[in-house]
Amino acid sequence: MKKILLFCVLFLNWTINVSAEINRIISGNENAKIIIIVYESLTCSHCADFHKDVYPQLKKEYIDTGLAKIEFRHFPLDIAAFNASKISQCKEDQGLEILESLYSDQQAWIKGSSAEEINKNLKKFINQKGFDIDYEKCVNNKEIEDFVLNDRIEGAKNFNVNATPTIIINNKKFDKSLNYKNLKKILEKLI
Repeated sequence: MKKILLFCVLFLNWTINVSAEINRIISGNENAKIIIIVYESLTCSHCADFHKDVYPQLKKEYIDTGLAKIEFRHFPLDIAAFNASKISQCKEDQGLEILESLYSDQQAWIKGSSAEEINKNLKKFINQKGFDIDYEKCVNNKEIEDFVLNDRIEGAKNFNVNATPTIIINNKKFDKSLNYKNLKKILEKLI
């Protein structure tokens, strides 16, 4: 009986951990030939510009057509970006939607003269947008925190990321000026 009880406890613990696994925010065909990784910080205006000016064309021509997939990885440059990164990872089914909302309306929540004030604005923004997130539980979640920090560590270690946004295409750092024309030149060579 003790063995059965121990097995049940271990099995339940394992299934709980599996279901709580944190996944990357990805858009596109999982088996695409071209893998684009974007290291970004949610308080970075250049990252917001990427989401506004480059990503829509990239999505239309490469991601939606199945030629490429894009992985958004975290490289927070400050505590407000760190908390916003954790928020974007809180809802598996809404991660991309939350991320896009945080960038498209960045100026609505990034304002404030202190980290506390910006975090208060972030919480208010998330509630106003109707995302069903327990803000405090999310920003204090150790697993999500470790996930975000590991993205930053891996980016620095594996690709020498030191600024945002940094683009990696098929494990090679994109080192040209970041605009759609330059990205397209590289992507067309990989098709």
